[in-house]
Amino acid sequence: MGIIHIVMFGFKPLATPEEVQQVCSGMLALKDKCIHPQTNKPYLKTSVGGADSSPEGRQHGISHAFLSEFESQEDRKYYIEKDPAHLEFVKSVDGIVEKIQVVDFTPGVF
Repeated sequence: MGIIHIVMFGFKPLATPEEVQQVCSGMLALKDKCIHPQTNKPYLKTSVGGADSSPEGRQHGISHAFLSEFESQEDRKYYIEKDPAHLEFVKSVDGIVEKIQVVDFTPGVF
């Protein structure tokens, strides 16, 4: 069963619209840039995201959310710890993103 990986960003007050767009585009580009070390093919099954549009007012500083799906825990572990494209992206948001929140779950596991 796959793993859903949710990443939410709150940007620094002085982040420009161009910087926000760059981070968002970079996050979505990981689907094609993250290459499995054994198959040499992209391994993120799903990658979607965008700006918050909730009217509930419970965002607590989060303005953008992204959802990715991994086939296995091993793929997620590689992504988080070793994937060069992901690690480069993480470095690139320094100074632009003020708050990052991550939640992972396996559908149906409570």
